[in-house]
Amino acid sequence: MTTSLVLTAHGSADPRSAANARAVARQVARLRPDLDVRVAFCEHNAPGLVEVLNTCPGEAVVTPLLLADAYHARVDIPAQIAECAVSDRVRQAGVLGEDDRLISVARQRVMQSGVSRLDDTLGVLVVAIGSSNPAANSRTADVAPRLAAGTRWAAVTTAFATHPKPSLAESVQRLHDRGARRVVVAPWFLAPGRIPDRVERFAAEAGVAMAAPLGAHPWVAHTVLDRFDHAAAERAAA
Repeated sequence: MTTSLVLTAHGSADPRSAANARAVARQVARLRPDLDVRVAFCEHNAPGLVEVLNTCPGEAVVTPLLLADAYHARVDIPAQIAECAVSDRVRQAGVLGEDDRLISVARQRVMQSGVSRLDDTLGVLVVAIGSSNPAANSRTADVAPRLAAGTRWAAVTTAFATHPKPSLAESVQRLHDRGARRVVVAPWFLAPGRIPDRVERFAAEAGVAMAAPLGAHPWVAHTVLDRFDHAAAERAAA
C-alpha cells in the first residue's frame, strides 16, 4: 500500500511561509523520488490537512514542518487527523525539533551573515517564536549553547519573539554585559513571515545584524525524511 508523506505546516497570512513549505516539499521529493509527497496547512493556506488526508490513496504519515513540540503538534494536528475520513490509515510523525542538522543550518546562516567562528567579540541572540508550553521553550533554549559549540563567540542567549520577558532589547543588553561588543540575531524560524519581519525590524533599529531563517535547506528536508521514516517504521512494526 502507498504511504504518503503529508508535510504539514502551520500556515500563515504571509505567502512567503507557504512558499517555503512547498520548497521544502520539493527538496524532499528530489531526495526520495519514489515517495508521494504532499503539502498541507493547519490554517490560513490551502489545501487544509483534512482535505489532503482524504485524498491520499493509501496510508499517510503527517510530518509536521514545525520546530517545537507544542500546541500545533500536540493538539491541532491530532484533532484534524481525527476529523478526516481515513484517520485509521494516518500516523503522525514527530516535529523537527532541535535536530543537530538544523542547528548546523542555523550556524551556517549566521556565518553567511558575515561573522566568523573565531570572533570572540560576538554575541549571538537566538530568537524563536515561543510557546505557552514551558517544556517546549526549555528545549528551544538548548539551541543557543549548541549553536555556539566549536566557536569562540563571547556569549549566546535565547529570546522568544512572542513573550514579553526577557524582551529582545534586554537580551541584547545581556549579551553586551557578558562581553559581546556586537550582536547578530540567529532566527530559529523555518521561513520568513510576520513575526520574523518584526524581529528584523527590531534588529535594524537596534543596529544589529540578522541572519536568514533556516529556509528550504537540504538538511531541513533530510530531517523531514528522518521523522517520516521513523513514524513509517513504527507503523509497520505495530
